[in-house]
Amino acid sequence: MASPAVAEKRRRYEVADVLRDHAHGQRLSSQQARAVRDIVACRTERLGGHREVCPDCGFSRGRYNSCRNRHCPKCQILKQELWAEDQEALLLPGAYFQIVFTVPAELHPLFRRAPGLCLNLLFDAVSETLTEVGRRKLKASIGFTAVLHTWNQKLGFHPHIHCIVPAGGLALDRSRWIQTSKKFFLPIKVLRRVFCGKLLSKMERALRTGDLAGSIPQCVDLLKRAAKKTWKVYAKPPLAGPRHVVRYLSRYVHRIAIASSRIVAYDGTRVTFRYKDRTGGTSKAAVLTLDGSTFARRFLQHVLPARFVRIRHYGLLAVRRRKDLALCRSLVGAPPASARTKDKNWVATFERIFGANPLLCPACKRGILEIRQVIPPLRT
Repeated sequence: MASPAVAEKRRRYEVADVLRDHAHGQRLSSQQARAVRDIVACRTERLGGHREVCPDCGFSRGRYNSCRNRHCPKCQILKQELWAEDQEALLLPGAYFQIVFTVPAELHPLFRRAPGLCLNLLFDAVSETLTEVGRRKLKASIGFTAVLHTWNQKLGFHPHIHCIVPAGGLALDRSRWIQTSKKFFLPIKVLRRVFCGKLLSKMERALRTGDLAGSIPQCVDLLKRAAKKTWKVYAKPPLAGPRHVVRYLSRYVHRIAIASSRIVAYDGTRVTFRYKDRTGGTSKAAVLTLDGSTFARRFLQHVLPARFVRIRHYGLLAVRRRKDLALCRSLVGAPPASARTKDKNWVATFERIFGANPLLCPACKRGILEIRQVIPPLRT
């Protein structure tokens, strides 16, 4: 019999456990309530499923359906890999820069008040900044993928956008590909100044037109305070080639604020989870303990508005500019983009990506599990 220490080590804690116990006592939006309902029910008898049996050895197991909510920590793995495959087919050879645009804390109250509006304004400000500075400084049309994050390692509210940009652009006369240095893309100070001006002007306009509700004098004061700050726009070390880009993006694009694997303890009242402490310019492992209601509140503040798109492609990487992207591939001597492999079903897709058949019997390692019984969802 396993010792208590070993049993505790083997136990897995999930975000769903905390939400089940602590989310329903809070004021939730319709999207947050739906996320809680889906995450708690995911892969449980509530959603129904089926029973699988091995025809060789008789092994049997129940499999319950996934919720498919984009905020669920358990439902994004295969989707993440397929997205990465699609992107790899479009990427240009060569280095890629990572540029991060962060919203100052003074604007957080406005972003919390109207997240859909303000996050869209953030995307607009970032895309216009990169496009305009690229045309002015490189004399080229650039392309980039922008991914929204609203959290930090402690689950705090921290809206920022990661941009992945090829190291170069298409000349304005479309005659050649302008390659930049692998160590420098665009001047950060210029990006910071333009980004600040664009986002503040867009938010002030939204206040004046009434699209962003609130006391105009108080909100304008927040904008003025933000304007006095040094905005955080920085470039990370460049990624060397498409494979590294895909690996980086696949970790970020379908990820929610925290994975259940980071939770190290939960006793029904308090939650302890791992995070990376980046204070002092270094990154070291640390743990944080929160009461369950605080953890649930922090997690749910990152649930996005309905139909909000958090991964967007701009410039040469936009869908409407596939012909320009094909021209760029030709100019840099890259082969034409190829479409993703079409699989017969999800099992074939899983086996191709992960190298294992998900229906292989875990007991005898020979038989392929067959569905013998459908388990209907519970009626509530």
